[in-house]
Amino acid sequence: MATLSIDIPDSLRNGIQELTSKDGYSLNQFLVCAAAEKLSSFATMDYLRERAARADFAEFDRIMAEIPNVPPDPGDELP
Repeated sequence: MATLSIDIPDSLRNGIQELTSKDGYSLNQFLVCAAAEKLSSFATMDYLRERAARADFAEFDRIMAEIPNVPPDPGDELP
């Protein structure tokens, strides 16, 4: 495990400290979880971009063409 020293605004630190003290976990745990969530979201976006780049839109268009063109059921209309 590595140690990392960061500078954050006092107001942000105080807000995080207040939240973590209420929920019973440490500032370190909060920051590690927040960083892991952010890393995961970036990895997900990279995955989705890669999938979209190799998508077969002709297949998508073929499937969409099979959907009947009918009005929506009552209550399902767009505003």
